[in-house]
Amino acid sequence: MNRITPIDPDTATGQTKELFAVVQSELGAVPNVFRVMGNSPAALAGFLNLKGALAEGHLDDQIQEQISLTVSETNLCNYCLSAHSSIGCQIGLSDQDMADARHASSNSPKTDAILKFARSIVVNRGELGDAELQTVRAAGVSEGELVETIANVVANIFTNYLNHVAGTAVDFPEVRTGDLEPIETCSSECGCSH
Repeated sequence: MNRITPIDPDTATGQTKELFAVVQSELGAVPNVFRVMGNSPAALAGFLNLKGALAEGHLDDQIQEQISLTVSETNLCNYCLSAHSSIGCQIGLSDQDMADARHASSNSPKTDAILKFARSIVVNRGELGDAELQTVRAAGVSEGELVETIANVVANIFTNYLNHVAGTAVDFPEVRTGDLEPIETCSSECGCSH
């Protein structure tokens, strides 16, 4: 049960209503996390602006979703893990790609380094040593990609913690933290190739 009341898009007003319309147009629905976030139009706008800016950055959609899966698993957030598994499926990540991301690993050496860096940021609360930066740079990660990885981690920490505090009801096919075997995350309605 939600501990922070979600805002119903049908009764939303003002800036929240306008922002919900943006979410609806991009996602086809207003997921529960955004309904909870809608209690603060400033927080909702800030989050959407950050995600929108990152979408124009160096890291492609798949890597951003893999970072989201790594961070969500590390922070034990079932809501975000479920949401990003569903999105990952829709953008072409395989079930194995998503299971690997939850382990902070990838077959791509560069993506693998980014995911391990992301997990290390969460686990060490941003206090990383020089060796960790050298390792990720040695994998070919640019300075801009480093900064965007940190920004993606922060965006995910926000939603992970918001969902923990709010007790946000999962409105995606549920994926639970700790179950790290590849699982079918797609439904027949997904429209992806799985």
